[in-house]
Parts: sequence; structure tokens; C-alpha cells
Amino acid sequence: MNVHKSVLVNEALEFLKPEKGKIILDATVGYGGHTEEILKNITPTGKLIGIDCDKKILKMAEQRLNNFKGNFELVYDNFKNLGKALNRLNIKTIDGALFDLGVSSLQLDDASRGFSFRNPARLDMRMDQGLDISAYDFINNISEYELDKVIKDYGEERYHKRIAKAIIEHREQHQIEQTTELAQIIYKVTPNHYRKFKIDPATRTFQALRIAVNNELGSFKQALGDVTNYLSKGARLVTISFNSLEDRIAKHHFREMAKRGVYKILTKKPITPRESEIRENPRSRSAKLRAVEKNV
Repeated sequence: MNVHKSVLVNEALEFLKPEKGKIILDATVGYGGHTEEILKNITPTGKLIGIDCDKKILKMAEQRLNNFKGNFELVYDNFKNLGKALNRLNIKTIDGALFDLGVSSLQLDDASRGFSFRNPARLDMRMDQGLDISAYDFINNISEYELDKVIKDYGEERYHKRIAKAIIEHREQHQIEQTTELAQIIYKVTPNHYRKFKIDPATRTFQALRIAVNNELGSFKQALGDVTNYLSKGARLVTISFNSLEDRIAKHHFREMAKRGVYKILTKKPITPRESEIRENPRSRSAKLRAVEKNV
């Protein structure tokens, strides 16, 4: 298993401006890479609230952050419930918030989690193992029309119709259980020249299923709207996204709020990783960082 490398760490800190005594929300703790760096900057008097819906990785992060015990609270929940989490902790305002979206290397590289088509495993893709519906349940019960729409809208997949049709036809013979089995179905109906591109032909469909299973876009929209109510004047909000759908949500939300005078946009164009970071961590190549400052 590869060690998870957090993306755009220096850039995130530059825009977030975590300083001693500040209260910062890390809405997506993961393995705690950004979290640890934020804590270095806000301790000994600051406080970090960390949220993650992956209980296993949250426990790993807690061990990693052990040196900062007393300066952080970790909450097992979906970030769409950040308001409830902050209210439970009696926190009325925060001085900054970070959203580092997407799936982590720890989740991708753990075959048992069923996120990746590179290793045979039961289809799962649940970031929160407490969710009722896994990718296996989803793909074996959804209609062809709905499946086509998911692959098109969430995967932005050119061959969405033929992939959806092939999945349904295969499913009529027997249920699709393995990640590699699903990948093979996709490979059979996508043109050979499609494989010349940098991304694997199965990537977009797997992304679409993961987004659907975890309701990632709906949760992000809700969280972005709710966090505004807790940011103090001058507080910074930073988002790091890994696909155009997430980035579009952040861009449009920030523009709308800037028009209302709520935010000042700090990144006219999204910040992307340097070549050196991409060489060291190829999974960072699609990352885009956006940042705003609260005006009121």
C-alpha cells in the first residue's frame, strides 16, 4: 500500500493562513496530512475540528496527530453535517475551513474497499462503511436509463450509452460482483484508440459510480452553503478538487457569493500542482485549489 501524500499542502496553508490561536475546520481529514500542518501553525492555543466519514482512516489520523492531543477534535461524520458537528462542540465561529475532496490513496490502494479496477475485489466504493448501499447494490439494481445518466453526468464519459447497455446486458446473465469484472465489461465496448489516452477507459465510469454511491456532489454543495454561516469576518475558505464537477461547484458558488458581497475571491484561476509535485505524486495532476475570504 502506498503512503498517502496530501496535495497542494504549501499552497493550501498559504491561502488558509492558519495562525496561533485560530479555530480551523478541516472538513476532510483523511490521513491528516493537511491537518497536521495546520495544527503546527495554530498550536499551542488554537483548535482544529476535523471531520471524516471514513472511520478506519480517521483512527489512523488520530494516531498520526497524537502529539497535538488537546488541540483537536475529530468527528466521524459526513461533512454535509458540519453544522451539527460544530454545534455539538459549541463552536459558533471558525477562522478558516479546508475541503480536500475525492478519494485518498489509502482508500484506492486498499483492494478490499472496492474503489479501484486495478485489483480484484467486491464492488463497494463506500467512503463511509455505514452506508446501506454499496457500488455492488447500486450497479445491480439501477435501471439502464438511470445508469446511463450517472455515467454521463458524473463521469463525463463519451461512451456512456454503450457502457450502460453492456452493464445491463451482462447483469441479465449474472450479477456483477468484482471490480475487475466491471472493468472488463467497459473495455469490451470502448474503442481500442480510447486506451491511448492517459487515463484508463474504466476511470470515468468508476468515478461516476463512486460519486453516486457517496452522494459526493450533493454533500459538497450542502457543506459549502452551510460553512458560510460559521466563518468569521476575514476567515479563509479553501477547496481542493480532483474533477471538473467538484471544481465547477466551488467556482460557481464562490462567484455567486462574491456577487452578494459575502466573499472576496483570492484565486481568479485555480491553483494547480507544480511539475515537481506531479512527478513525485502523479495522482495530484488533476488537483485544483480555489480560495475565498469572508467579507462580512
